[in-house]
Amino acid sequence: MKKYILALVTSALAVLSGCDKPATSTTDPTSPQTKAKGTIGVSLLTLDNPFFKVIGDNITAEGKKRGYETIVVSGDKDVAKQGNQIKDFIVKKVSAIVLSPCDSKAIIPVIQEANAAGIPVFTVDIPCNEPGVKIVTQIATDNYGGGKEGAQAMIEALGEAGGKIAVLHFKQAESCQLRVKGFTEVINAHNAAGKGKIEIVTELESGGAKDMGYKAAEDALQAHSDLRGIFAINDPAALGARAALEKAGKTQVVIVGFDGQPEGKQAIKEGKIYADPIQFPDKMGVQIVDAIVRHSKGETLPPQMLIPTSLYKKADALKDPELK
Repeated sequence: MKKYILALVTSALAVLSGCDKPATSTTDPTSPQTKAKGTIGVSLLTLDNPFFKVIGDNITAEGKKRGYETIVVSGDKDVAKQGNQIKDFIVKKVSAIVLSPCDSKAIIPVIQEANAAGIPVFTVDIPCNEPGVKIVTQIATDNYGGGKEGAQAMIEALGEAGGKIAVLHFKQAESCQLRVKGFTEVINAHNAAGKGKIEIVTELESGGAKDMGYKAAEDALQAHSDLRGIFAINDPAALGARAALEKAGKTQVVIVGFDGQPEGKQAIKEGKIYADPIQFPDKMGVQIVDAIVRHSKGETLPPQMLIPTSLYKKADALKDPELK
């Protein structure tokens, strides 16, 4: 009889213990046994540029906090490759797709495929404002406003003398088109006021990369030996331009970049770049995940949420604890 009672007690304890275990594990949202809410598929313009890597890393980290798994891939500035990545996300039935389009027009058909599959599409940094596609919302820098800030910095740097300047573009990215538009408008308004004329004498393709920025700056200098300034649409292009200026012995030419990547900020501290309207890619990554969560709960989002830039100059760099 004693053996029988002991067996019953042992069995009851085992059942109670077994019931307790799942309850304990599900209270921890980071537990590997917790089922994810879904997967976020992310295809960014390129992961070679640290700016986009910061966006991807923050989407991954914030997604994990909010219960999502994340797949981050690089479009490598190749719209066909990016299209295949989106198709793969559709096959995987991800919960949401996040894009920084390699080409806002050429990517339309594959976004329409995602729309037809009922997968919400969000854009980050680079918009797709084309007809015929459904984008839940765009999280981006205020690129137009940042371009205006860049122009103000150029006007300040060149002073009353004004002079000839070059623009190093990346025309396939709509974000860069907005930067150049804002920059050009402020320069034109400055010239109309009759103060130290600043003439944009050339607009060259930089690819948003150091090597192409170097070549573009070289070409600009060969065509205009009296060049006084360069506006580059991002830090890699600006740093490439700086290398070309150093080789040509033209370090007096003023460079205004865009981004605020660590290498760009260091160059500002060293006087190699005059200023940057800086972006906040970490905030962009966090906000895009927040937008996905809000949309999943049925909230209606505005078509665009912009994060203002902040003009960063040498005085800021000298106080920056993150720099050498």
